[in-house]
Amino acid sequence: MPWIEARVGAERAPYVNPFGRLLREGILLTGGSDAPGTPHDPWEAIYAAVTRKNLEGKPEGGWYPENCIGVYDAVCMYTKNAAYSSYEENIKGTVTVGKLADFIVLDEDAFAMDPMKIKDIQVRSTYLGGKLVYERSGE
Repeated sequence: MPWIEARVGAERAPYVNPFGRLLREGILLTGGSDAPGTPHDPWEAIYAAVTRKNLEGKPEGGWYPENCIGVYDAVCMYTKNAAYSSYEENIKGTVTVGKLADFIVLDEDAFAMDPMKIKDIQVRSTYLGGKLVYERSGE
């Protein structure tokens, strides 16, 4: 957020990542954590999309808060919508019979918690093809 106005100008800044507006217009949003300039932890990006705040909780009220989106929509950006955008919705993106069974187990429920804490969610375990491939130590 701090550098956006310097790069695109104050008049264009409201149009940077206007997730709320795009959703209201019916645009399918996708998320990714492997592009330069994006958080590598998807929970930080989900937090930012929901709150429109940086990791320190600024600005108060959110940056162009009319573009905040709900937790469900933000999670969908990284799951079912991402699978759809890569033409893989028939094999992944949702926990559905017949799909790959790629999923994570979290330490908290992102849908029930204070949105300001979403950035702190930790993955307890990761399953690919239904097989445990990662488990956080101490669990």
